[in-house]
Amino acid sequence: MPKDLEGLLVISVEQAVAAPYVSERLADAGARVVKVERPDGDFARGYDCFVKGESAYFVWLNRGKESICLDLQMAEDREILHAMIGKADVFIQNLAPGAIEKLGFDPVELRRRDPRLITCSISGYGEAGPYRDMKAYDLLVQAEAGLSEITGTPEGPARVGVSVCDIAAGMTAFQAILQALLGRAHNGIGRHLSVSLFHSLADWMNVPYLQYVYGGHAPRRNGLNHPTIAPYGAYVCGDGKAILFSIQNEREWASFCTHCLLQPDVASEPRFDTNPNRLANRPALDAVIAAAFAGASREAIVARLEAARVAYGRVSSLEDFANHPQNRFIRVDTPAGEIGMLAPGATHDGALQYADKTPALGEHGKALRREFAVAMRDGKP
Repeated sequence: MPKDLEGLLVISVEQAVAAPYVSERLADAGARVVKVERPDGDFARGYDCFVKGESAYFVWLNRGKESICLDLQMAEDREILHAMIGKADVFIQNLAPGAIEKLGFDPVELRRRDPRLITCSISGYGEAGPYRDMKAYDLLVQAEAGLSEITGTPEGPARVGVSVCDIAAGMTAFQAILQALLGRAHNGIGRHLSVSLFHSLADWMNVPYLQYVYGGHAPRRNGLNHPTIAPYGAYVCGDGKAILFSIQNEREWASFCTHCLLQPDVASEPRFDTNPNRLANRPALDAVIAAAFAGASREAIVARLEAARVAYGRVSSLEDFANHPQNRFIRVDTPAGEIGMLAPGATHDGALQYADKTPALGEHGKALRREFAVAMRDGKP
């Protein structure tokens, strides 16, 4: 399969999750990505050691890249980076606010020298506003942006179990860079992109924001229950395993009562005959469902839900998920050896498109220094 971004050079001064996410997606699409790490490495290399001694975060987010260690406090290493950026199509960075400018790599100045360059800076809160100089990490932004207020149970808020702010920023940056590349193909001019964790997640928070600002409605934390639809939530079956299902209309509700509760008359009870009534009487509704499910295993309840044509999902343990029949996998070479990991979400004409090697720290440093030292000598930085 052709690599759509083959021939593009991406230089990324990156760490942690958000910037490595976008640069890896560019590498998966065929771009040449040079990952610039500090001499002691991207600190995500040390987040854990669960993957044969390597970090799960790092092996997930750094496929297909070349790694070079640069000490940007040193003039010689800054010259190498300038030489690389001088040949680049895209420059990405997610250092602390103001750090890249202090080192001499202000995106405004870089684009003045090379108007075709696309620059992308990823930060916690963006380049303007009162919070622009604040450092930020994923969980801090989950709290600051109100996500934790609507996530969890009535007893208290909870963290989303993956780095959702970082991933949102990485996805937003990837979309923006692809748009900028398309724009440059038309007019020959790059642009500067500013992406923040806060604003990326704020976009995702539009539904609760609009509900609150225009309707005065503040969604409550409901655990694995939908805040405004009932029944739509998780229920424990007789074998102790949980199933989550969703009723979307009155036709489905009647079918659910007949095939799953085995009590067709419940559908027309005044407490339960409309969604608002079911929502108002949710404790009583939950008790009816719990009693009906208590005598059957989860797979037996699955069979009933399928007979009723009601959408459902098993509440999977990590063991369940690891063995899920719908999973797709890829094989990736890491410094600790080959591993299997979950595949990217998209296929291209039915095939997966991905890079298949994660670099060791500074693995390509000598070759890159030679390559770009030649560029400097030849006057082509």
